[in-house]
Amino acid sequence: MAEDEIGDDRTLLLVDDDEPFVKRLARAMEKRGFEVETAESVAGGRAIATARPPAYAVIDLRLEDGNGLDVVETIRERRPDSRIVVLTGYGAIATAVAAVKIGATDYLSKPADANEITAALLAKGDALPPPPENPMSADRVRWEHIQRVYEQCDRNVSETARRLNMHRRTLQRILAKRSPR
Repeated sequence: MAEDEIGDDRTLLLVDDDEPFVKRLARAMEKRGFEVETAESVAGGRAIATARPPAYAVIDLRLEDGNGLDVVETIRERRPDSRIVVLTGYGAIATAVAAVKIGATDYLSKPADANEITAALLAKGDALPPPPENPMSADRVRWEHIQRVYEQCDRNVSETARRLNMHRRTLQRILAKRSPR
C-alpha cells in the first residue's frame, strides 16, 4: 500500500491478547506505513484510546479482561472518524452486527493476515474487501461454534447439547475429535 493511501495520520492501535500475533501484525503494519501502538487488554486499549485516539484500530473481540467492543466504544467517543476492524477467532452474525452497530468499520475472522486487515482498514466507503484467500471451511465454522457454546456453558456437555439442540452422545463424539481444517 502506498503511504498516501493511508493519509497524514497513520496512527494504528492493535489490541489482542495473543502476544505473538500482535508482534507479527505490528511489524507487518509498520512496513505498510502505519505508526503502531499495541495493547493486550481492554484496560490497556482503552487507556491508549483515551490518551491518543488512533486514526485506525484493529481490535480482538474476546480479550482476557473483557470484550473488545468496549475499546471500540472508547475510540468512537474520542475519534468518530477512526476506521476500526474487529477480529475474532469465531465468526458469528450476532457479534458482527453488534460490532458494526457500536462503530466498527469491518469485521474479520481469525486467522486474518496483514493484507486482509490493511484492505479492510483502507476500504473506501461501503465497499467490501475481497473474500479471504483461505476462508474457514463450513465444518471448521461449525466446530468453532460448538467449541464456543461449550466454553460458554463452562464445559458442561449436557448443557451444551441442550442449547445446541443435539444429542449428548453426538456432541461427545464431536468434542473428542480434532478440529477440522
